[in-house]
Amino acid sequence: MTTDAHWMSLALAEARRAGEDGEVPVGAVLVKDGVLVASGRNAPVARHDPSAHAEINALRAAGAALGNYRLDGCELFVTLEPCPMCAGAMLHARLQRVVFAAADPKTGAAGSVVDLFGQAPLNHHTAVEGGVMAHECQALLQDFFRDRRVAAREAAEPLRDNALRTPAERFASLAGYDFTPHHVSDLPSLQGWRMHYLDEGASDSKAVLLCLHGPGEWSYLFRHLATSRGARILAPDLIGFGRSDKPKREAVHRLEWHRDVLLEWLDRLAPAPLVLVHSARAAALAALLVAAAPERFLHAVTAPEGDEQVADAWRAPFPDRGYEAGPRALGGIAKRASGPSPAQSAQLVEDAMGYFAP
Repeated sequence: MTTDAHWMSLALAEARRAGEDGEVPVGAVLVKDGVLVASGRNAPVARHDPSAHAEINALRAAGAALGNYRLDGCELFVTLEPCPMCAGAMLHARLQRVVFAAADPKTGAAGSVVDLFGQAPLNHHTAVEGGVMAHECQALLQDFFRDRRVAAREAAEPLRDNALRTPAERFASLAGYDFTPHHVSDLPSLQGWRMHYLDEGASDSKAVLLCLHGPGEWSYLFRHLATSRGARILAPDLIGFGRSDKPKREAVHRLEWHRDVLLEWLDRLAPAPLVLVHSARAAALAALLVAAAPERFLHAVTAPEGDEQVADAWRAPFPDRGYEAGPRALGGIAKRASGPSPAQSAQLVEDAMGYFAP
């Protein structure tokens, strides 16, 4: 017997094709008596048709294949909870069963916002089941909208002609680095270049840790700290490193300039006095920061290195030598660097909490 997961995997394949076409990635398949009858995927943008949802397209194709607008005995599998339009069409088609994957808290009509399938006065009732392969389908949607936000941000923050910007796909496969990106480009010292940073944890937390990488490293070093609970974690990528813009020339990369950028950035975020956690490679830059603004720092500590070795991560920001002006100027790319392990990160946060007033 073919399982619901099998049919949902086919719907997920349709959803991926929709995403490749620039549509919101939703897919559907329609089955009768264990046989695939029709499939559909989102296409409202391409067709200039607000009704061209995956479910509607599958229903239309099934009606044509079966020669009937009534689809008695049919089951529809869709990767996202149907909206009211699609739910209404399914009821009119008299489907026997509808199976969806991810819930839609904004427009879902199978219980999330309204439940059209549960209306007793209707003359036809369709069985509904949700949650089949929900994680996979939700992840596809989240990745799609995240990429859209990144593209919109990059369009709003154009790249200077004297710099390079590492393609986002270079970072997509890195384990443990699925964080919301933050950027700033309008600080005076940045001169229009875009700096990336992590900002994880409660924004109103009184416990703030600034995690500073050194030459040849980037914020990936502190990925386990960024998931620690109890403190707000700020981890910038210095210009020329990580996901920040990379000027083509080496002359800009002076530690004093990086210090000034970081101080302006801290002024913008305006956190309370914080604890500085830096890698061994960042010791010189950390000393410059503390000397320039001692009132900003309650304590400074060198982050321990864990046992995990992830050499590929340190090459990720640098597709070729054209991106490497920063490493060339400041000491090369880290080869075997490894930041604090999860246990070490938890201990760092616990120790740092002692420096903040209760």
